[in-house]
Amino acid sequence: MTQTDVRSRPDRGARIDGEIWRVSGPVVVATGLTDARLYNVVYVGEARLPGEVIRLDGERATIQVYEDTSGLRVGEPVEDTGEALTVELGPGLLGGIFDGTQRPLPTIAAVGDDPYGAPTIGRGLQVPSLDRERRWTFVPSVSAGDKVGPGDVLGIVAEPTAISHKVLVPHGVSGVVEETREGSFTVEEPVAVVGGEPVAMLRRWPVREPRPVARRLDPEEPLVTGQRILDTLFPVARGGTATIPGGFGTGKTVLEQSLAKFSDADVVVYIGCGERGNELTEVLEEFPELTDPKTGASLMGRTVLIANTSNMPVAAREASIYTGIAIAEYFRDQGLGVALMADSTSRWGEALREVSGRLEEMPAEEGYPAYLSTRLAEFYERAGSVVCLGADEREGSVTVVGAVSPAGGDFSEPITQNTLRLAGTFWALDTSLARARHFPAIAWGTSYTLYELDGWFDREVADGWSDGRAWALDLLQKEGALLDIVQLLGADALAPAQRAILATGRLMREDFLQQSAFDEIDAYCALPKQRHMLRVVRAAHEALVATVGRGAASEAGAAVPALREVSRMKYWPDEEAEGRASDLIERIRKEMEEL
Repeated sequence: MTQTDVRSRPDRGARIDGEIWRVSGPVVVATGLTDARLYNVVYVGEARLPGEVIRLDGERATIQVYEDTSGLRVGEPVEDTGEALTVELGPGLLGGIFDGTQRPLPTIAAVGDDPYGAPTIGRGLQVPSLDRERRWTFVPSVSAGDKVGPGDVLGIVAEPTAISHKVLVPHGVSGVVEETREGSFTVEEPVAVVGGEPVAMLRRWPVREPRPVARRLDPEEPLVTGQRILDTLFPVARGGTATIPGGFGTGKTVLEQSLAKFSDADVVVYIGCGERGNELTEVLEEFPELTDPKTGASLMGRTVLIANTSNMPVAAREASIYTGIAIAEYFRDQGLGVALMADSTSRWGEALREVSGRLEEMPAEEGYPAYLSTRLAEFYERAGSVVCLGADEREGSVTVVGAVSPAGGDFSEPITQNTLRLAGTFWALDTSLARARHFPAIAWGTSYTLYELDGWFDREVADGWSDGRAWALDLLQKEGALLDIVQLLGADALAPAQRAILATGRLMREDFLQQSAFDEIDAYCALPKQRHMLRVVRAAHEALVATVGRGAASEAGAAVPALREVSRMKYWPDEEAEGRASDLIERIRKEMEEL
């Protein structure tokens, strides 16, 4: 018996099937579904293509189909399942690769019907999201006679990763544990009986319905990313939201992949929503080869991939972010920190726009539907740091990072502007920085964070972190203003102290903020190392200002040999960063004092 998290529904009686009345791309209008409800899953046509009811108008039901609708004819049958679009949750999710509606892509490709034997994704194939044959070792955490409620831990399942997969009491189930079973089971076999109801490891949950929590927590701890410009200048809170808007070629996908690889989240859910197939191919090929620094195993062991490329059905793209956030909430409820990467929400918005156009709805700004902001809010507001349901006071979080691909890099377009109202952190990518080969191409003059995390950094990393961060932001702001003057009047118009700001501003940009995602050492930078690197840049600035104050030329100070070593800081071993930083600071001060 399969246990679901969906609350019991009244008996709908005998199913009434309908038939296709109209076909317009991914949108199908059916008649005869008199008992259909909004967001019910239906099967369309002889091929039984899955779809979802998105409008009810008298006797007609409008359906968005998650498959290619080529070949459908008027009059073909439409079958109403009576259930909402749900995801299957349980052991076996980690390491999985699914499409936008959680069909396992390796499985459906293996049963494809390509005449030449190539892996293909056939239309209408319906296979379980989780393997029904694989057996998992279940160890109970409760005993017969214990009283439990929703969210309490029934037992632990050993997965091939270091993550302990908890089997929780489903929502809507409570009472006395009548029986527990220990051993090897499939996901559908009962492992306990609670209040007279068998409980299995498999859960189902409607993707559009947020999972309940005990209470929400304030965002007080950062998600450590290992990216210097993010952690030092614009950190995002664990359980917070961030957006990465940028034009073509500015490095959105590479930055999101770096966050997925190196952030300190326990689980990563990566949604490739409408992106190019070759980019997702890189993810699929690279992640299994990467070593997770936490466990020493493959990074894929703590990752769930939702792949819905630009050439896959557009309606499934719209569902993919709900599928991903529902999976993320499942792991959050186990007391884990989850990082969800959505790449990109612009492609998701384009799917909304296409379906809305097929529905002949009144368009709003730039053709997007009027409910665009509402749908974006439904997605981003499901992020958060929470106390999970259950007696053991688990804390979990879902951090959402959404990439935005505005056409022409125009940040005034609707998706970017609506996302800005929802996201707590704004990492703006700049085309001019990308063309100058400065990556991450995050514009420090435009980006910001609304999360107050300085207290955590001062307490957990080093006292004075917030002071160093404020100094760095001030230096970059002053440098930006001086560069505007240089463009108009030239560098000779600046005072010596101002030229010193330009010199150390360059050190900050090129030797601290710039970071290679493809360098084995520089791709990740630990927080203590970030602090010591910033110490060196600040000490160099103070020494250069003192040198200029004594009457020496700023150019002479900027040319001392010790400053050449600043560019090598990123290659320091983490454990040697403090000592090397102190030695370099002494050398810089000594050489500048001799001028």
